[in-house]
Amino acid sequence: MEKFSDLKKGAIFLIFSALGFAFMSIFVKLAGDLPATQKVLFRNVISAGLAFYMVKRNGLSLFGKREHRKYLLWRSLFGTVGMVLFFYSIDRLVISDANMLNKLSTFFLIMFSALFLKEHVKRYQVLAIVVAFLGTILIIKPAFNVEIIPYITSVSAAMFAGAAYTMLRVLGNKESTYTVVLFFSSFSVLFLLPFVLFQYEVMSWIQVVYLLLAGLFATVGQFGITLAYKYAAAREISIFNYFNVLFAGILGWLFFSEIPDLVSLVGYVMIFSASYYIFYKNKKHG
Repeated sequence: MEKFSDLKKGAIFLIFSALGFAFMSIFVKLAGDLPATQKVLFRNVISAGLAFYMVKRNGLSLFGKREHRKYLLWRSLFGTVGMVLFFYSIDRLVISDANMLNKLSTFFLIMFSALFLKEHVKRYQVLAIVVAFLGTILIIKPAFNVEIIPYITSVSAAMFAGAAYTMLRVLGNKESTYTVVLFFSSFSVLFLLPFVLFQYEVMSWIQVVYLLLAGLFATVGQFGITLAYKYAAAREISIFNYFNVLFAGILGWLFFSEIPDLVSLVGYVMIFSASYYIFYKNKKHG
Protein backbone atom coordinates (compact mmCIF):
# COMPACT_ATOMS: atom_id res chain seq x y z
CA MET A 1 0.00 0.00 0.00
CA GLU A 2 2.85 2.36 0.81
CA LYS A 3 4.44 1.65 -2.57
CA PHE A 4 1.19 2.60 -4.31
CA SER A 5 1.10 5.76 -2.22
CA ASP A 6 4.63 6.70 -3.30
CA LEU A 7 3.77 6.04 -6.94
CA LYS A 8 0.72 8.24 -6.61
CA LYS A 9 2.78 11.02 -5.03
CA GLY A 10 5.39 10.74 -7.77
CA ALA A 11 2.76 10.94 -10.49
CA ILE A 12 1.09 13.96 -8.88
CA PHE A 13 4.39 15.83 -8.56
CA LEU A 14 5.27 15.04 -12.19
CA ILE A 15 1.89 16.30 -13.41
CA PHE A 16 2.41 19.41 -11.26
CA SER A 17 5.84 19.81 -12.89
CA ALA A 18 4.30 19.46 -16.36
CA LEU A 19 1.85 22.25 -15.51
CA GLY A 20 4.71 24.45 -14.30
CA PHE A 21 6.65 24.04 -17.55
CA ALA A 22 3.49 24.65 -19.61
CA PHE A 23 2.94 27.98 -17.83
CA MET A 24 6.62 28.77 -18.39
CA SER A 25 6.05 28.40 -22.15
CA ILE A 26 3.02 30.69 -21.99
CA PHE A 27 4.84 33.46 -20.14
CA VAL A 28 7.87 33.17 -22.43
CA LYS A 29 5.59 33.76 -25.41
CA LEU A 30 3.62 36.52 -23.67
CA ALA A 31 6.91 38.38 -23.09
CA GLY A 32 6.85 39.19 -26.78
CA ASP A 33 9.53 39.86 -29.35
CA LEU A 34 12.70 39.73 -27.26
CA PRO A 35 15.94 37.83 -27.99
CA ALA A 36 15.73 34.21 -26.84
CA THR A 37 19.03 34.66 -24.97
CA GLN A 38 17.50 37.49 -22.93
CA LYS A 39 14.48 35.37 -22.03
CA VAL A 40 16.61 32.38 -21.01
CA LEU A 41 18.86 34.58 -18.86
CA PHE A 42 15.89 35.94 -16.91
CA ARG A 43 14.44 32.44 -16.53
CA ASN A 44 17.69 31.08 -15.11
CA VAL A 45 18.38 34.01 -12.78
CA ILE A 46 15.24 32.98 -10.87
CA SER A 47 16.22 29.29 -10.92
CA ALA A 48 19.75 30.09 -9.75
CA GLY A 49 18.45 32.16 -6.83
CA LEU A 50 16.04 29.49 -5.62
CA ALA A 51 18.55 26.67 -6.18
CA PHE A 52 21.19 28.63 -4.23
CA TYR A 53 18.74 28.91 -1.33
CA MET A 54 18.06 25.15 -1.38
CA VAL A 55 21.77 24.31 -1.60
CA LYS A 56 22.65 26.53 1.36
CA ARG A 57 19.65 25.36 3.37
CA ASN A 58 20.66 21.73 2.94
CA GLY A 59 24.41 22.31 3.39
CA LEU A 60 25.25 21.01 -0.09
CA SER A 61 28.16 21.72 -2.41
CA LEU A 62 27.89 24.87 -4.53
CA PHE A 63 30.02 23.61 -7.41
CA GLY A 64 29.99 19.83 -7.06
CA LYS A 65 32.96 17.52 -6.66
CA ARG A 66 36.05 18.35 -8.72
CA GLU A 67 35.95 15.05 -10.61
CA HIS A 68 32.37 15.70 -11.71
CA ARG A 69 32.74 19.29 -12.91
CA LYS A 70 33.54 18.47 -16.53
CA TYR A 71 30.24 16.59 -16.77
CA LEU A 72 28.43 19.43 -15.02
CA LEU A 73 29.97 21.87 -17.53
CA TRP A 74 28.94 19.78 -20.53
CA ARG A 75 25.45 19.29 -19.08
CA SER A 76 25.16 23.04 -18.54
CA LEU A 77 26.43 23.97 -22.00
CA PHE A 78 24.14 21.52 -23.79
CA GLY A 79 21.21 22.52 -21.60
CA THR A 80 21.76 26.24 -22.19
CA VAL A 81 21.97 25.92 -25.98
CA GLY A 82 18.91 23.65 -25.96
CA MET A 83 16.93 26.12 -23.89
CA VAL A 84 17.79 29.07 -26.15
CA LEU A 85 16.65 27.07 -29.20
CA PHE A 86 13.48 25.96 -27.38
CA PHE A 87 12.56 29.52 -26.37
CA TYR A 88 13.18 30.67 -29.95
CA SER A 89 10.76 27.97 -31.14
CA ILE A 90 8.08 28.80 -28.57
CA ASP A 91 7.85 32.34 -29.95
CA ARG A 92 7.29 31.11 -33.52
CA LEU A 93 5.31 27.86 -33.26
CA VAL A 94 2.04 26.68 -31.85
CA ILE A 95 3.01 26.13 -28.21
CA SER A 96 1.82 22.53 -28.11
CA ASP A 97 3.89 21.77 -31.26
CA ALA A 98 7.04 23.19 -29.62
CA ASN A 99 6.43 21.25 -26.41
CA MET A 100 5.67 17.97 -28.18
CA LEU A 101 8.80 18.23 -30.36
CA ASN A 102 10.78 18.91 -27.20
CA LYS A 103 9.74 15.46 -25.94
CA LEU A 104 12.00 13.98 -28.64
CA SER A 105 14.78 14.48 -26.10
CA THR A 106 13.90 11.04 -24.71
CA PHE A 107 14.72 9.40 -28.03
CA PHE A 108 17.92 11.42 -28.49
CA LEU A 109 18.93 10.27 -24.98
CA ILE A 110 18.60 6.64 -26.09
CA MET A 111 20.75 7.30 -29.17
CA PHE A 112 23.43 9.28 -27.33
CA SER A 113 23.58 6.71 -24.54
CA ALA A 114 24.22 4.05 -27.17
CA LEU A 115 26.87 6.11 -28.98
CA PHE A 116 28.80 7.51 -26.03
CA LEU A 117 27.93 5.35 -23.03
CA LYS A 118 27.91 2.10 -25.04
CA GLU A 119 24.46 1.17 -23.74
CA HIS A 120 22.71 -1.55 -25.71
CA VAL A 121 19.77 -0.35 -27.81
CA LYS A 122 16.94 -2.86 -27.83
CA ARG A 123 14.81 -3.58 -30.89
CA TYR A 124 11.69 -2.10 -29.32
CA GLN A 125 13.61 1.16 -28.73
CA VAL A 126 14.65 1.30 -32.40
CA LEU A 127 11.02 0.76 -33.44
CA ALA A 128 9.86 3.51 -31.07
CA ILE A 129 12.49 5.95 -32.37
CA VAL A 130 11.40 5.34 -35.98
CA VAL A 131 7.72 5.87 -35.10
CA ALA A 132 8.51 9.02 -33.10
CA PHE A 133 10.46 10.60 -35.93
CA LEU A 134 7.74 9.72 -38.44
CA GLY A 135 5.38 11.57 -36.10
CA THR A 136 7.82 14.47 -36.08
CA ILE A 137 7.58 14.71 -39.88
CA LEU A 138 3.79 14.99 -39.60
CA ILE A 139 4.11 17.89 -37.15
CA ILE A 140 6.74 19.69 -39.22
CA LYS A 141 5.16 18.98 -42.64
CA PRO A 142 8.47 19.82 -44.32
CA ALA A 143 8.41 22.68 -46.80
CA PHE A 144 11.70 24.07 -47.98
CA ASN A 145 11.21 27.69 -46.96
CA VAL A 146 11.90 29.86 -43.91
CA GLU A 147 8.83 28.53 -42.11
CA ILE A 148 10.67 25.29 -41.41
CA ILE A 149 13.39 27.04 -39.36
CA PRO A 150 11.49 27.13 -36.01
CA TYR A 151 10.72 23.42 -36.39
CA ILE A 152 14.40 22.67 -37.02
CA THR A 153 15.40 24.70 -33.95
CA SER A 154 12.76 22.89 -31.89
CA VAL A 155 14.08 19.45 -32.87
CA SER A 156 17.63 20.73 -32.31
CA ALA A 157 16.58 21.91 -28.85
CA ALA A 158 15.40 18.38 -28.09
CA MET A 159 18.73 17.02 -29.37
CA PHE A 160 20.73 19.29 -27.06
CA ALA A 161 18.40 18.45 -24.18
CA GLY A 162 19.02 14.75 -24.90
CA ALA A 163 22.77 15.42 -24.78
CA ALA A 164 22.34 17.24 -21.45
CA TYR A 165 20.35 14.32 -20.03
CA THR A 166 23.11 11.96 -21.21
CA MET A 167 25.55 13.88 -19.01
CA LEU A 168 23.09 13.51 -16.14
CA ARG A 169 23.11 9.75 -16.77
CA VAL A 170 26.89 9.82 -16.36
CA LEU A 171 26.55 11.76 -13.10
CA GLY A 172 23.80 9.48 -11.79
CA ASN A 173 23.19 10.19 -8.10
CA LYS A 174 26.75 11.39 -7.49
CA GLU A 175 25.64 15.02 -7.08
CA SER A 176 22.59 16.56 -5.43
CA THR A 177 19.84 17.68 -7.81
CA TYR A 178 19.93 21.12 -6.21
CA THR A 179 23.68 21.39 -6.89
CA VAL A 180 23.15 20.35 -10.52
CA VAL A 181 20.34 22.92 -10.97
CA LEU A 182 22.44 25.67 -9.35
CA PHE A 183 25.49 24.82 -11.50
CA PHE A 184 23.40 24.80 -14.68
CA SER A 185 21.48 27.98 -13.91
CA SER A 186 24.59 29.91 -12.84
CA PHE A 187 26.57 28.72 -15.87
CA SER A 188 23.71 29.70 -18.16
CA VAL A 189 23.49 33.23 -16.72
CA LEU A 190 27.25 33.80 -17.02
CA PHE A 191 27.44 32.24 -20.49
CA LEU A 192 24.54 34.26 -21.90
CA LEU A 193 25.33 37.59 -20.22
CA PRO A 194 27.73 38.84 -22.96
CA PHE A 195 25.18 38.00 -25.68
CA VAL A 196 22.40 39.75 -23.77
CA LEU A 197 24.52 42.86 -23.15
CA PHE A 198 25.42 42.98 -26.85
CA GLN A 199 21.80 42.75 -28.10
CA TYR A 200 19.83 43.86 -25.06
CA GLU A 201 16.35 45.19 -25.79
CA VAL A 202 14.64 47.49 -23.32
CA MET A 203 11.64 45.82 -21.72
CA SER A 204 8.36 47.18 -20.49
CA TRP A 205 7.36 46.44 -16.91
CA ILE A 206 4.86 43.83 -18.09
CA GLN A 207 7.55 42.00 -20.08
CA VAL A 208 9.72 41.91 -16.95
CA VAL A 209 6.78 40.50 -14.99
CA TYR A 210 6.14 37.83 -17.64
CA LEU A 211 9.79 36.75 -17.64
CA LEU A 212 9.94 36.63 -13.86
CA LEU A 213 6.81 34.48 -13.89
CA ALA A 214 8.39 32.25 -16.57
CA GLY A 215 11.40 31.79 -14.29
CA LEU A 216 9.18 31.09 -11.28
CA PHE A 217 7.08 28.47 -13.08
CA ALA A 218 10.17 26.87 -14.62
CA THR A 219 11.59 26.48 -11.13
CA VAL A 220 8.29 24.99 -9.96
CA GLY A 221 8.58 22.52 -12.85
CA GLN A 222 12.18 21.67 -11.99
CA PHE A 223 11.52 21.04 -8.32
CA GLY A 224 8.35 19.12 -9.22
CA ILE A 225 10.50 16.68 -11.20
CA THR A 226 12.95 16.44 -8.32
CA LEU A 227 10.21 15.52 -5.86
CA ALA A 228 8.50 13.17 -8.32
CA TYR A 229 11.60 11.03 -8.82
CA LYS A 230 12.25 11.09 -5.11
CA TYR A 231 9.07 9.06 -4.63
CA ALA A 232 9.09 6.87 -7.73
CA ALA A 233 11.47 5.57 -10.41
CA ALA A 234 11.41 7.26 -13.82
CA ARG A 235 10.32 4.04 -15.53
CA GLU A 236 7.17 4.00 -13.36
CA ILE A 237 5.94 7.57 -13.83
CA SER A 238 7.80 9.25 -16.74
CA ILE A 239 4.81 8.94 -19.08
CA PHE A 240 2.93 11.49 -16.92
CA ASN A 241 5.35 14.12 -18.22
CA TYR A 242 3.23 14.19 -21.41
CA PHE A 243 0.60 16.11 -19.46
CA ASN A 244 2.89 19.04 -20.32
CA VAL A 245 1.74 18.89 -23.96
CA LEU A 246 -1.91 18.68 -22.91
CA PHE A 247 -1.56 21.65 -20.56
CA ALA A 248 0.42 23.62 -23.17
CA GLY A 249 -2.29 22.93 -25.75
CA ILE A 250 -5.08 24.09 -23.43
CA LEU A 251 -3.19 27.20 -22.32
CA GLY A 252 -2.14 27.97 -25.90
CA TRP A 253 -5.80 27.89 -26.92
CA LEU A 254 -6.89 30.05 -23.96
CA PHE A 255 -4.14 32.69 -24.31
CA PHE A 256 -3.41 32.71 -28.06
CA SER A 257 -6.35 30.88 -29.68
CA GLU A 258 -3.86 28.32 -30.99
CA ILE A 259 -5.24 25.01 -32.24
CA PRO A 260 -2.91 22.40 -33.78
CA ASP A 261 -4.11 20.99 -37.10
CA LEU A 262 -5.28 17.41 -37.58
CA VAL A 263 -2.03 16.21 -39.18
CA SER A 264 -0.05 17.57 -36.22
CA LEU A 265 -2.40 15.81 -33.81
CA VAL A 266 -1.70 12.52 -35.59
CA GLY A 267 2.01 13.26 -35.11
CA TYR A 268 1.36 13.89 -31.41
CA VAL A 269 -0.34 10.50 -31.11
CA MET A 270 2.58 8.75 -32.83
CA ILE A 271 5.21 10.35 -30.59
CA PHE A 272 3.16 9.70 -27.46
CA SER A 273 2.53 6.09 -28.54
CA ALA A 274 6.26 5.54 -29.12
CA SER A 275 7.03 6.96 -25.68
CA TYR A 276 4.30 4.89 -24.04
CA TYR A 277 5.65 1.76 -25.74
CA ILE A 278 9.11 2.38 -24.27
CA PHE A 279 7.53 3.22 -20.89
CA TYR A 280 5.53 -0.04 -20.95
CA LYS A 281 8.52 -2.18 -21.95
CA ASN A 282 10.83 -0.54 -19.38
CA LYS A 283 8.26 -1.03 -16.63
CA LYS A 284 7.66 -4.63 -17.67
CA HIS A 285 11.37 -5.48 -17.65
CA GLY A 286 12.36 -3.07 -14.86
